[in-house]
Amino acid sequence: AVGFLNGYIVVKTGLPSFIVSLAFLFILRGLTIALSIALTNKTIISGVGNLAEGDWLGAIFGGQIGTEFFIWLAKMGWIETYSDGSPIVAGIPMVVVWWFLLTAACSFVLLRTRFGNWIFASGGDANAAKNVGVPTDNVKIILFMFTAFCATVFAACQVLEFGSAAADRGLLKEFEAIIAAVIGGALLTGGYGSVIGAFFGALIFGVVQMGIFFTGVDSDWFRVFLGVMLLIAVLFNNFIRKKVTSAR
Repeated sequence: AVGFLNGYIVVKTGLPSFIVSLAFLFILRGLTIALSIALTNKTIISGVGNLAEGDWLGAIFGGQIGTEFFIWLAKMGWIETYSDGSPIVAGIPMVVVWWFLLTAACSFVLLRTRFGNWIFASGGDANAAKNVGVPTDNVKIILFMFTAFCATVFAACQVLEFGSAAADRGLLKEFEAIIAAVIGGALLTGGYGSVIGAFFGALIFGVVQMGIFFTGVDSDWFRVFLGVMLLIAVLFNNFIRKKVTSAR
């Protein structure tokens, strides 16, 4: 519903998508914190994991798969174990499973369907796409709704993984998402990019973040890396775009 409202405002007013999305981000974040304090007098709601334990829907978002396989790996001595013999890695978290499933589904839609062509056309030149019969307004609204759906899936996975809902969780994630997409080859001007590219952009982002953490390097260097990678990615993407357009 929030995604529909964002998309509807964008197509009816002609305002930039980024501005409308950013405005609603602050509205929702402010409402979440204010209502959490007003209703519960705190910004963290704990005990969610206990309530979801044993629930089939909770397992879809907060469970793990392959636990028996990782127990077998631990018995074979191929992965580290705790003092009680249980594997350090208990299984593949569902947030990773959702990541792969959404990547596969979205990549198929973008590259193999008519709707995928509509997405590229609407992002590249909305007026030209509309002139050849592409329902650009509907495409944009659907994409806003799907983006909201993906955000909801990730939020549900986080809440069930940590066992609590924190009103202030997710700060600056909006910019990290943009950086991951740009590193993956997407152009902010629209019309160019791929789901697989965004997939590897997020992978690079996550690997570097965890690598800096485990090596004990000051976390401030991670932000330096993000800024440098973003600048390099934008320059490289702009260079490729100019090469492609000049070749035409």
